[in-house]
Amino acid sequence: MLEHSPVLSRRRLLTAAALTSGLALIGGAAPATARPAARGVRLPAPTGPHALGTVSLHLVDTSRADPWVPSHPAREIMVQFWYPARDTRGYPAAPWLSPGAVPHFAEVFGFPADVVRSTTTHARTGAPVDRAAGGRPVILYSPGLGGDRGTGTALVEELAAHGYIVVTIDHTHDATEVEFPGGRVETGAIPPEIDDQVIARATAVREADTRFVLDRLAVLNAGPGILRGALDLNRIGMFGHSLGGSTTAATMHDDRRVKAGVNLDGTLVGAAAVAGSGRPFLLLSSDHGAEPEDPTWDTFWANQRGWKRELTLSGSTHASFNDSEVFYPQLAPVLGLTPEQVMEQIGTLDPGRSVMLQRTCLRAFFDHHLRHRPSRLFRAPDPRYPELRLLRAG
Repeated sequence: MLEHSPVLSRRRLLTAAALTSGLALIGGAAPATARPAARGVRLPAPTGPHALGTVSLHLVDTSRADPWVPSHPAREIMVQFWYPARDTRGYPAAPWLSPGAVPHFAEVFGFPADVVRSTTTHARTGAPVDRAAGGRPVILYSPGLGGDRGTGTALVEELAAHGYIVVTIDHTHDATEVEFPGGRVETGAIPPEIDDQVIARATAVREADTRFVLDRLAVLNAGPGILRGALDLNRIGMFGHSLGGSTTAATMHDDRRVKAGVNLDGTLVGAAAVAGSGRPFLLLSSDHGAEPEDPTWDTFWANQRGWKRELTLSGSTHASFNDSEVFYPQLAPVLGLTPEQVMEQIGTLDPGRSVMLQRTCLRAFFDHHLRHRPSRLFRAPDPRYPELRLLRAG
């Protein structure tokens, strides 16, 4: 289940420790008798003109010991690149979760392993990059605490299909499981008692991971390799869900290489996250009704010097901003969930429309600030998208 930490106010961070109750992708009430699944989850097709390729890379930061497992002398992470592909013929469909990670994921989250194993993405593994003159803009993605890099696939694929190169980050030992080359799987090692100190530590580790990835982008762009010359490192954005959103804000404050950022419903943890920057930032929240504003968002708003907007998505919940929005409705019969239980997790907004609205908002934001294509969505209420309510502009 999703639970509150003392530091989180009304927004919530996904914790691996809270997910051992055995419901589904992002916890909840215990399921009724489950029925066997015949196929994997169908991810919504991206709407952009580009076919998709993907490649996963193992990165090693020798300047840091692993902060969660000190016996590991270097910090190892996995990242995955999603990009427009020049040709996908003959390349296999990429799985939603790497095969070696499936058994642990299925055990922790209570999913039938065959469902997870059979869920594929729209990207083709190893397909050649469709390069653009000067390189394509880059967007980094950081998941919620305990989340794997694939938990934002529905949003990530949409951005890649519209011409961005998206880099999703597995924060090792924070994520419930990460598979490395050779089949080695590292599982979550964050202390089970999640308190303010643990959250602050996780935030610092995640920011260090992200800045290391930013360092490696220049190396990868110089080649040799599949990504040689594909990246425009003058146009880098970032977004994240929950603690990933806080990671985005902190990285934006401390690292000027990130030009624009989005926080999807995350409480902002630590001084850097609430300090703001002189570059564009979007806050997109779930539907909190008449509850007061998250105080960390108010602090950030007062400090943010660059372009800023706050929107809320009516009928959504905290879990709406990752692939729970896709998994829960399709797997309710498998997990024995009632319609009411599904709504408790992802809200009352139609799941397909929720994904469409999130995709539209993210794409409009990054098109505006990385491609100089202004959107009316951030100037005034847009009658096409009444569920996206503009709360503050600055």
